Amino acid sequence: MAGSTDRRRQEVLRAIVADYIASQEPVGSKALLERHRLNVSSATIRNDMSVLESEGLIAQQHASSGRIPTEKGYRQFVDHIHDLKPLSAPERRAILSFLEGGVDLEDVLRRSVQLLAQLTRQAAVVQLPNLQVSRVKHCEVVALSTVRLLLVLITDTGRVDQRNVELEEPVDQEHVTRLRDLLNQALVGKTLTEASSSLIELAADAPPEIRHALVKSATRLIETLVEQPSDRLILAGTSNLTRMARDFPSGLPSVIEALEEQVTVLKLLANVPDLGNVSVLIGGENEDEDLHEASIVTTAYGSDGHALGGLGVVGPTFMDYPGTISKVSAVARYVSRVLAGE
Repeated sequence: MAGSTDRRRQEVLRAIVADYIASQEPVGSKALLERHRLNVSSATIRNDMSVLESEGLIAQQHASSGRIPTEKGYRQFVDHIHDLKPLSAPERRAILSFLEGGVDLEDVLRRSVQLLAQLTRQAAVVQLPNLQVSRVKHCEVVALSTVRLLLVLITDTGRVDQRNVELEEPVDQEHVTRLRDLLNQALVGKTLTEASSSLIELAADAPPEIRHALVKSATRLIETLVEQPSDRLILAGTSNLTRMARDFPSGLPSVIEALEEQVTVLKLLANVPDLGNVSVLIGGENEDEDLHEASIVTTAYGSDGHALGGLGVVGPTFMDYPGTISKVSAVARYVSRVLAGE
C-alpha cells in the first residue's frame, strides 16, 4: 500500500512540475484534478500536496495560492524522468543537414549552439576541443611558387590550419613531395605535443638537399601547434534569457555575467559526463553563486568513443527538463556523427 501511495505522490509531483513549467503559475489541487487523470478525490490530492510540502518538494508562495516546485522537487522530478520526448523525424533531419553544412569543426560547433539555442529557447554553450587530445591526421604541402609553400595541417578533431612558408632557396616538385612525406611520417597519429617534439627531431636530422625547406616548414608548424586559441567557448542565445528576466528573481545580469566569464563556464563543461550521458545541475547545485537561480544541462561530444568537449544549455530552474535533456543529447549525438564522418 505504501508503495502505491508513494507512486501516486510521485505522479502528483510530476503533474505539479509539468503544469508549473507550462504556465509559471502556482498549481492548485482543483487544477491538478481537472488536467490529470489521477483517479483520486480532491481530499487525497490536498493530503498528498501537504506531504510533498512537508518533504520540501513543493512550496506555497502565498496563503491562498497553489504550490510551486522547489529545487529539491525539480531534482526528484529529473531523477525520475524515464521517458524523454523523442525528436520528430523532420527535426532530426533538419539538425543533421544543418550541422553537415559546417565547413570545419569550429563551424559545426558554432552551428550546434545556434541550433540548441533555437530548439530550447535558452542560452547554449559549447567548448572547443581540448587540444591535448587532438592528433594529427594529415599535413599537405602545396608549392605556390618555387620559393613559397602552403602547409595545411589537419587534426582528427577537424581543426584545419593553413600557413604560408617563404623560402630563401627555390625547391622543385620532387623536393616538395619528399618534404610532405617526411612531415607526415613525423606527424600522423601524434598528439599536438608529441608532434612538436617529433618536428624538432626531424629538423635536426634533415637531409641536406631539403634542409632549408624542412627547417622553415617545421618551425612554422611548431608555431601553429603550440598556438592556443583565445576563444575556447562559443555562446549563443543569451538574448533568450533576457526575455525571461522576471524568472530570475535576483536579477538576470549575474547569470549573464557568469556565462560571459569563460573560466566559470569552462569549469562547468570540464565536468561533463561520458559520451551519451547528460548532467543536470539545478539552482544551488551549481558551484558558482551567480548561477544559483539557473539550471544547466550538459553533455559531451566526441569521436571514436573519446569525448572532445562539452556542450549544453543554461536556463531558468523551471525549464522543460525532458525536452531540454532530449535536445541537448540529440545535438551532441549528431555533432559526434558529423565529426566521425558518418
